[in-house]
Amino acid sequence: WVLTFQEWPGDVFDPIRARIRAGKGLIRKGGSDYLAAALIDAVVDGYYPVFEAIGDSLEDLELEVVRQPNEQTLERIYQAKRDLLNLRRAVWPQREVLNELTRSEHRLIKKQTRLYFRDAYDHAAQLIDVLETFRELAGSFMDVYLSSISMRMNEVMKVLTIIATIFIPLSFLAGVYGMNFEYMPELRWRWAYPAFWMLMLILAGLMLLWFRRLGWLGGDRGPSADHDRVDSTEPEAS
Repeated sequence: WVLTFQEWPGDVFDPIRARIRAGKGLIRKGGSDYLAAALIDAVVDGYYPVFEAIGDSLEDLELEVVRQPNEQTLERIYQAKRDLLNLRRAVWPQREVLNELTRSEHRLIKKQTRLYFRDAYDHAAQLIDVLETFRELAGSFMDVYLSSISMRMNEVMKVLTIIATIFIPLSFLAGVYGMNFEYMPELRWRWAYPAFWMLMLILAGLMLLWFRRLGWLGGDRGPSADHDRVDSTEPEAS
């Protein structure tokens, strides 16, 4: 006898039932051990669609982590790691049981039938390998997520640093001419006020050009970058 337990009518055993009703192949003539091997193989093969769906989900999650990570991305990473851990707990014992059935001799399992158990064991081992790859991939998502967040913070800090650096000389000039000294001849000039604003704008523009020259604003990185581009386009010597 072979006893099976299931939670709902439709499941991975439907193809086995169809083969039994058709009465073709070894499903009726192979004995209870062959039927058990066929049922176990159906259970193991039933994980393949699940693994394909998980693989597609991890690909989408990878794109999200690289392109635009957010708080929901972190939650999805943790959820994926939990799902993979639960799946590992379900698949790992099956491989161990199949390994025992394959290697040990049982009076209820014929020698030729162990080949079918071996095939199911190979499928389970393959699933374990894929599962470990998925777990490593999900673990790497956390590193990529933290790196992406760190890069975004660095960009924000760079912008704030540029703004603060531009305002340092402007604040110095404003502080100097904001002092109420009695003898400051520039304050009595007719064009002192517009000249002061022109000076501040020129300083700000020069600093922006300097930052662009350094590559902080998406421009070239100065003469060294031009030199590198020239070297990279030179033909190789024959």
